[in-house]
Amino acid sequence: MVRLTDLADVDARHLLAKECPPFGSEPFVAGPPLRERRIAIVTSAGLHRLGDRSFDIQDTGYRVIPGDLPASELVMTHSSVNFDRTGFQQDTNVVFPIDRLRELAAEGEIGSVARFHYSVMGAGWLPQEIEPTAIELAAMLKEDAVNAVLLSPV
Repeated sequence: MVRLTDLADVDARHLLAKECPPFGSEPFVAGPPLRERRIAIVTSAGLHRLGDRSFDIQDTGYRVIPGDLPASELVMTHSSVNFDRTGFQQDTNVVFPIDRLRELAAEGEIGSVARFHYSVMGAGWLPQEIEPTAIELAAMLKEDAVNAVLLSPV
């Protein structure tokens, strides 16, 4: 994570000017032990399968990533000009740690890995504009019996 002091003044001011409204209630709940959790990844890296529609600058939609999809079939169309894709190009797990989840499941550290994971484009929209997408994703996660989500913000 970059520090504000490491950014150019214009970028630091831009981030500091963003409104971050507080939650009206406690949004988190306790879950089962980690060894019993079914985990999905939700990333804002703008990832999708080869052949899926690319993300655009104000895209508030999502793309489904099957859990058995080989990393070589993932592409990134994140539209931020400030995002360095080098890490993703060298190791997909930097933004989509599916291999680490599979390892944890094989070792019995987590219960299981979800059948499906989800990606959104993490720039170009205000938080309230993606709320309908978040509600839709929550329903699909619940349908897949997911009880923990690994958020990978990019």
